[in-house]
Amino acid sequence: MKVVIIGTNHAGIAAANTLLDNYEGMELVMIDKNSNLSYLGCGTALWVGRQIDGYDHLFYTRPEDFKAKGAQILLETTVTDVDYDKKVVYAVTKDGETIEESYDKLIHATGSRPISPDLPGADLEGMHFLKLFQEGQEVDAALSHPEYENIAVIGAGYIGVEIAEAARRRGKKVLLFDAAPTSLSNYYDEELTNLMDENLRDNGIETHFGELATEYIGNDEGHVVGLKTTKGEYEADVIINAIGFLPNAPFAKDHLETFGNGAYLVDRTFKTSDDDVYAIGDCATNYSNVTNKPNYIALASNAVRTGIVAGHNIAGNHLEGAGIQGSNGISIFGLNLVSTGLSARLAEKEGFKVKVSDFEDTQFPSFMPNNEKVKIRLVYEEGTNRLLGAQIVSRYDISMAIHMYSLAIQEQVTIEKLQLLDIFFLPHFNQPYNYMSMVALNADK
Repeated sequence: MKVVIIGTNHAGIAAANTLLDNYEGMELVMIDKNSNLSYLGCGTALWVGRQIDGYDHLFYTRPEDFKAKGAQILLETTVTDVDYDKKVVYAVTKDGETIEESYDKLIHATGSRPISPDLPGADLEGMHFLKLFQEGQEVDAALSHPEYENIAVIGAGYIGVEIAEAARRRGKKVLLFDAAPTSLSNYYDEELTNLMDENLRDNGIETHFGELATEYIGNDEGHVVGLKTTKGEYEADVIINAIGFLPNAPFAKDHLETFGNGAYLVDRTFKTSDDDVYAIGDCATNYSNVTNKPNYIALASNAVRTGIVAGHNIAGNHLEGAGIQGSNGISIFGLNLVSTGLSARLAEKEGFKVKVSDFEDTQFPSFMPNNEKVKIRLVYEEGTNRLLGAQIVSRYDISMAIHMYSLAIQEQVTIEKLQLLDIFFLPHFNQPYNYMSMVALNADK
């Protein structure tokens, strides 16, 4: 069987490894327009902010690894068209050579692309995005420029908040903008985001929420010098756009079914409406265990799982994806937030009648040193009491707890099931009345 994979980042790599490591007789062709593969973009802010020594270890595999397994890998090669009837992929190399690759099975793994508002001044120098490794290098170089002091970050989601922290760690004046009333509004309710917003301001980041960018201001040399919003005008030597991402799905044409945002619509095996074509990672939908319908959540962890599932199905081994909850986390200036499922606001937007239970306590008993407060919120459906989401914030590392809640959402667990969950107690780890039990026991009170 010949399999062509368009895209060689997390999803494409996972599919390739699944096919090459588990099945014999696979002819694999991997095509990507980029010059590198396997870059962990989640680490960009860490090396730009000098929290780690360089970026070398953010690449977890090499083209040589796949060549050694017998795959053909074509980097700096741009796919121009797909003929689904003839089952042929057309591409052009960096040298201008046109190539054609036939396939038995095709995998679209083309990822996502940054949202780029069409505002006046969008073509100015000093405008940056953060997706590719090369874009991280450009931002790092801009922050190294001694004359660039004012950094404007547009978008206070995960990437925006992380790069704002990185720029502040580099000693820059940082202004963080978002149209929403708080940071991280797609993942947390205001009761938790308010703590992050305070944390950002305490560490010298100037927050401008409820403001929408309207124009990028440039000088006579064509370099950005400011940002205009719905509420004012600000100096900016560098502007970093981190508004969000859209699926990069250019080859749907009139052949493949798509989701509302343009992503390839797939089933639980990640097969598209064409039996010989699969779509994985950020260019495709996934199945939400919260809403029980297809959804779109661009996360590297989801992308890896989609590649694994698609690879096994292509090889003839039927396997369905477990679905997603959108589990995620962030750590900024020592404050950790983790969540899974839906916030109360987003659950209501999805049409759920919701209830919430909040609880706050310390991680350890009061006699233990180095104790930190923990705030937890559970979101659940009125009537069924089914868990819809969980959010936790603390300066203690509470990240592993969210995985239990992710499984609980996946398995349609109710608040009642969580109330008397078998949770052990030891002063080194937690409290006898653990906040995970107490937040469930306090539901409806």
